[in-house]
Amino acid sequence: MTEPLSTETREKLASVSTATLTTQLFKRGLRNVFLQSVSRLTAAHDRSMVGPAFTLRYIPAREDIDTLDVFQDYDHPQRKAIETCPEGHVLVMDCRGDASAASAGSILVTRLMQRGAAGIVTDGGLRDSPEIGDFEIPAYIGAPSAPTNLIKHHAVETLNQPVACGGVAVYPGDIMVGDLEGVVVIPRHLADEVAKDAFEQEILEEFIIGEVRAGKPLRGTYPPDAETRARYEAWRKERDG
Repeated sequence: MTEPLSTETREKLASVSTATLTTQLFKRGLRNVFLQSVSRLTAAHDRSMVGPAFTLRYIPAREDIDTLDVFQDYDHPQRKAIETCPEGHVLVMDCRGDASAASAGSILVTRLMQRGAAGIVTDGGLRDSPEIGDFEIPAYIGAPSAPTNLIKHHAVETLNQPVACGGVAVYPGDIMVGDLEGVVVIPRHLADEVAKDAFEQEILEEFIIGEVRAGKPLRGTYPPDAETRARYEAWRKERDG
């Protein structure tokens, strides 16, 4: 069972950018952590997404198996994923980067939202995307796509196993953080320290941006030399009271 995030860690992750998080993960040797070709659908809402991953994997559909009557089974893996994704988790769907068919639609996303999920991420499509775009739940997609999942995607029975999404390995319990730029995957065991260091990095960068706006050159400012660092410490002391 994934150890729950502390309130402090969750709040810090929600307050920093995915750009900052990718830098902190790079410092720890992790390069492939930002989902490719996956973008925010609910861009009108600036609330960041933070939550552990709960995964669903799709393989290519086959015409003799994936027919509309499979949805008569309420335990169909796609529907089961919606009904079992824990509160506060992010449903992450592996569609092999194929957005030519939907991986879910507005009814399923509404149910996921009502169950308290923290978000939905797919490297496939979502149908009913104009409607979902107005939802409060953060949603990230490969592209809008009207066709039903069954024409391209077969939902695998075993849920919450390691998957690939946007070209990135996602393990159950990994922490998914999304902002308006995209989604980053943080191994759970690194989440607390990454949140702390990312929060500190953004305070320093707030100061550096102020220095650059005041006319300071990059040399000695970014990265900060000893003189700039001293000014930062004085600024930080005053800022924090």
